[in-house]
Amino acid sequence: MTASFGAKSTTDEVLSGVDLSGKRILVTGVSAGLGVETARALAAHGAQVVGAARDLTKAHKATEQVRAQAANGGGLELVELDLASLASVRACADALVAAGKPLDVVIANAGVMATPFGKTSDGFETQFGTNHLGHFVLVNRIASLMKPGSRLVNLSSSGHRFSDIDLDDPNFERTPYAEFVAYGRSKTANILFAVEFDRRHKAQGVRAAAVHPGGIQTELGRYMTPEVMQTMIDSIATQAAAGGPTFEWKTIPQGAATSCWAAVVAPAETVGGLYCEDCHVAEPTDAGVDFRGGIRAYALDPEHAKALWARSEEMVGERF
Repeated sequence: MTASFGAKSTTDEVLSGVDLSGKRILVTGVSAGLGVETARALAAHGAQVVGAARDLTKAHKATEQVRAQAANGGGLELVELDLASLASVRACADALVAAGKPLDVVIANAGVMATPFGKTSDGFETQFGTNHLGHFVLVNRIASLMKPGSRLVNLSSSGHRFSDIDLDDPNFERTPYAEFVAYGRSKTANILFAVEFDRRHKAQGVRAAAVHPGGIQTELGRYMTPEVMQTMIDSIATQAAAGGPTFEWKTIPQGAATSCWAAVVAPAETVGGLYCEDCHVAEPTDAGVDFRGGIRAYALDPEHAKALWARSEEMVGERF
């Protein structure tokens, strides 16, 4: 029987008794926070982790504990990846494909949140370009390395409920820019990408899921001003006073647990094409951005997912 896990479960609890010897797992964003913890937990259970990061010097220092705690044949290698540059993404993917080593899991963990308006080196709005398009190109270019039984795990967020995607104006060329609307669009895109990737690959035994790690205090929030943070805290307090749940920050090991659970613990047919939180598949919700959890219908709509895929191919100039 599959063990039951929840919001407070940690990576070590989720992976207790799991032997990942011989598994090769790519994790993006291993220079801080959830990426480092995810890599640590997987390597400690025997996985060969390929850690991708923009700043390799920072990543090498941040992952000392990963190498120190690797066991049962587990280990870590680092590769350079700047998701805000398609040239960097393609170079990273090409090198991995040239090496020819299969991947059992890809965890698209890296991302940015609530950034001021800006553009990637390719001219895409920063959050959509980094969080979605960078991973879209990377994952599709290395998909040939994913053999039957492999999985893709895209890190999304409850922030997907801030906004649906806007395929007509993805770069805010006509829409007034708002940090969390842009973040919401990118996180919805992360889910829809998993939905369509799963549809395209499940016949070959490769599945995909999206996950919400929970509220964790990491470097992801470095762009949030004190005013924005206070607004979020006030919103949480208002919901709690109205009978909603009391918000609790997760620790980093608790936050990375759902990624590990969806990647190597949960049955593939349980999570394939779906959105998970607190180590279970999320329930549908019509609620706005609150802290009760759940998944908005637009983020799982298969036709929406197909449309995003086509628009993404158009934007990056590459068909998959």
